[in-house]
Amino acid sequence: MEGMAYGAGKAGGAFNPITFFQQPHTILRILSWFFSIVIFGSIANEGYVNRPDEAQEFCIFNRNQNACNYGLFMGTLAFLCCLVFLALDVYFPQISSVKDRKKAVLADVGVSAFWSFMWFVGFCFLTNQWQVAKQEDNPLREGGDAARAAITFSFFSIFTWAAQSFFGYQRYQLGADSALFSQDYIDPSLDAAAAGDPYTSFTAGGDDLGQGAPVGGSSYQGMNGEGGGGYQEY
Repeated sequence: MEGMAYGAGKAGGAFNPITFFQQPHTILRILSWFFSIVIFGSIANEGYVNRPDEAQEFCIFNRNQNACNYGLFMGTLAFLCCLVFLALDVYFPQISSVKDRKKAVLADVGVSAFWSFMWFVGFCFLTNQWQVAKQEDNPLREGGDAARAAITFSFFSIFTWAAQSFFGYQRYQLGADSALFSQDYIDPSLDAAAAGDPYTSFTAGGDDLGQGAPVGGSSYQGMNGEGGGGYQEY
């Protein structure tokens, strides 16, 4: 797209919330943010149960504390990461340096790919631990809905983060329009303020300067009052 650098125009444009929330990567970030809340909430609220003959609670995923800790930890970090990148998406059009935009897009690609992989690991881990959980540890299958919700949204998160990485890579491929951007592009308003206004020589009315009387003298008028080009005797 002409005049674009990594999916956004030059710095200084007004923020349009409608356009912002219609962008694919913004929608995916919001979905990933919501999924992380569901995963964290499901495990934190119903991820621990106890046997009828025991008072101490244990993780519903095969009594494996690491499984619950993994879901809680990853859900919290994913929640914070989504907020950070949403804030970056808002600020991104105001970044005047093409190099900084490139770094932001590459960070988006790398972080999103990392989270897609981590949720794939989490999905496999939670699914396995739920399948091998012993019936006698939880005869009433308490927290079953929470466990299935955590597993399901871990699965969905694999694809939302992978899609974010894909769209980020597309923005990276767009690059910068060489006609309007350079690698050292700086906001014109900032550059003008730093350099100052260029000196302009005074030329107004210059055409009239040579049309007056000669410099250093004037025509002499005799006593008869008639103007002349030179000296007149009586």
